[in-house]
Amino acid sequence: MSRIIPYGKSGMRLTEDLSHAEILESSVAELKAVDSEDGLVRAAMDHPIDSPRLRELAAGKKTCTVILSDHTRPVPSKHIVPAMLKELREGNPEIDVTLLVATGYHRPSSKEELVAKLGSEIVEKEKIVIHDSRDASANVQIGVLPSGAACVVDKAAVETDLLVAEGFIEPHFFAGFSGGRKSVLPGVCDQVTVLGNHCSKFIASPCARTGVLDGNPLHKDMLAAGKMANLAYIVNVIIDENKRVVAAFAGNFITAHRRGCDLLLKYCQVKPEQRGDIVISSNGGYPLDQNIYQSVKGLTAAEAAAAPGAVLIMVSACGDGHGGESFYHALKDCVSPQKLMEQILTTPQDRTKPDQWEFQILCRVLCKHHVIYVTNPEQKKTIEEMKMAWAPDVDTALREARRLKGATAHLVVIPNGISVMVRE
Repeated sequence: MSRIIPYGKSGMRLTEDLSHAEILESSVAELKAVDSEDGLVRAAMDHPIDSPRLRELAAGKKTCTVILSDHTRPVPSKHIVPAMLKELREGNPEIDVTLLVATGYHRPSSKEELVAKLGSEIVEKEKIVIHDSRDASANVQIGVLPSGAACVVDKAAVETDLLVAEGFIEPHFFAGFSGGRKSVLPGVCDQVTVLGNHCSKFIASPCARTGVLDGNPLHKDMLAAGKMANLAYIVNVIIDENKRVVAAFAGNFITAHRRGCDLLLKYCQVKPEQRGDIVISSNGGYPLDQNIYQSVKGLTAAEAAAAPGAVLIMVSACGDGHGGESFYHALKDCVSPQKLMEQILTTPQDRTKPDQWEFQILCRVLCKHHVIYVTNPEQKKTIEEMKMAWAPDVDTALREARRLKGATAHLVVIPNGISVMVRE
């Protein structure tokens, strides 16, 4: 029984017989949609949770900013944004709408990436602003977060009469779940806010884990940022393995999002019968496996399912490279992951370094496990410089893992590491 592991825009075949392996998968496919993707979105918007309809919110407003996800997220925006624009203009034909792309701390989305996400008609006709967390002149402070960090947000989100957002809900490796309040923080916040929220103390919290919202210090800050920014309404969806909408939620950014998280939690929790001596994971394929930085997410699913000292195999195309200069250099230039972790944990909140959260989590994994990355060949040197092993395909990686752990080592396969919450 071979298996296709998500990789890039197609997949990579794992040819080993997996009859004796554990396969851990989300059961979100059980959320069989009885309506079309557009229909699910419209139905959610027809019955918003703890909120007036979007057309009612638009009435009497001169301006509206709609926060969009960027190119790194598989949000099916083509099924969400047109419905939001239609209802906004039904409520107020004269409303001036700006689409604000929530890049967070990522690079800007290209026009081609926006066309792929939104379609050419919207890209050509609508006013689009791409958030830049590093441009202080484009952002403005609106308050102080519970953590003490300044809440500095894109002016396009602040200087508007109505702020709304689209997004999707999936397990998130330190914020608990994506979606909802994350459209504001980190989505459209200045780097000073992102760095403060993603400090080493918060990332080290046992509550800063996949599927955990209650007690999560990052989530607490994110909720506060959403309130300060007056985020008035969201449309968030749940997608299946084929990235099709299977559920949708609209309305209040806190309660509608939580309703979606609670539903997804019923389908995304998995628990291995036995911890893996070898664990294979992926980042769900394109667009989330474009770089090493993003692929740390799927790697944490392998970490959660692993026995002490296990070999972890991460299958991720990484055509975009490492994904962050500071992320790359932190691992490349350190003496060892252990020494780097010591430095990270003594870094105060106001000295948080760019990408620190990502290399902190990768360090946490590398301090406990041998990691083999399966990427395109161009990334071999980078992977090895970052203190990991490289393999050209998953079969080669598994043979190496068997050499290290033995022929009878217990194998756990998580085809899509970002779609599951691995329970202890």
